Amino acid sequence: MRLTQGTFSYLPDLTEEQINKQIKYAVSQGFSVNIEHTDDPHPRNAYWEMWGLPLFDIKDSSAITYELSSCRRAHPGKYIKINAFDNSRGVESCRLSFIVQRPSSEPGFVLVRQEMEGRLQRYTIHSYATEKPEGARY
Repeated sequence: MRLTQGTFSYLPDLTEEQINKQIKYAVSQGFSVNIEHTDDPHPRNAYWEMWGLPLFDIKDSSAITYELSSCRRAHPGKYIKINAFDNSRGVESCRLSFIVQRPSSEPGFVLVRQEMEGRLQRYTIHSYATEKPEGARY
């Protein structure tokens, strides 16, 4: 199973050249970029761990590429994504978000159905990855 979150989730994984072009695009638009990583990519896990500080006012895309490669070296078996935020309207709104690295094996999710009072049924999503302790999931 392949995790599909972000702007290009319906496409095959981006090549390094395509990732660099997207970073250059974000910089050319004046977006603020940050890099995040996680080993629990649950769809409701909106708070991935941030790598360093957000890269505000960066005019050179090579600085972002350097931080991305540093994050990859530090977290080789985790999901890593890039987010680009636009503050032109006075708020930081995410304009671009895409996964740039994923583990070699993605265990996926299971849909859990719970019978509740009456005829009510509740569904939740459980990640197979969380069955292992943090740091040993992939």
